[in-house]
Amino acid sequence: MSGTIFPDLKGKSVYITGGASGIGAALTDGFMAQGAKVAVIGRSPAEAFIAEMETKHGATPLFMQCDIADVPRLRETIQQAVGEHGGLDVLVNNAANDQRHALDEVDEAFYDWMQAVNLKAYYFACQEAARQMDNGGAIINFSSISYMMGNTGYSIYTTANAGITGMTRSLARELGPKGIRVNALAPGWVLTQKQLDMWADPEALAGHMERQCLKEHLKPEDMIDPTLYLASQASRMMTGQCMAVDGGVVVSG
Repeated sequence: MSGTIFPDLKGKSVYITGGASGIGAALTDGFMAQGAKVAVIGRSPAEAFIAEMETKHGATPLFMQCDIADVPRLRETIQQAVGEHGGLDVLVNNAANDQRHALDEVDEAFYDWMQAVNLKAYYFACQEAARQMDNGGAIINFSSISYMMGNTGYSIYTTANAGITGMTRSLARELGPKGIRVNALAPGWVLTQKQLDMWADPEALAGHMERQCLKEHLKPEDMIDPTLYLASQASRMMTGQCMAVDGGVVVSG
């Protein structure tokens, strides 16, 4: 857990997609440690995690079950969070699915579902959040360095992540006059339990480590401080940017 304190995040209303598992669970923990009011959506029940957060922080995150591909339900959960927490200050679009696939095996239904989860949901969450942010706010869209690397094996996912960066830049310009900042955060290979269970074999881990400048594998907790920074007034004049947090694999500029 981060020891960094962002005083302006205390009492802020934060909404996180996929906030009960993987990177999202670390983000929920991180915002609650700052004293923020956190709303979380997830596709699966999360009673154990919610109880853990209540025990740890003395406050309970608002959990709502939602498949982010269901846009009407997604809107409904944002509106519920606004009603219960008295507004919306921060949206974190984190939920994603990096299911592996080859070009030749993809059909239209799978393509549409992958884009619905990995890009469409982000767009409409931004739309609803912007409608609810009456006093400005911060939107953080999780992208990935995978599209910058030209990684193979999940081309729909990398396509969506490139789209997230483009969307972030355009929405930053559109929403700037309302005082809403929009930035993207592109993690490297973060070793969540899902990654460890499905794809992080020793050969793949060694190959990726060779590409990193910093010789330490990324953990979900490594995404907390960068996200808090983008949400806080510490980055108040930063918008339309894509910030890579990857141990030094890709470069920008």
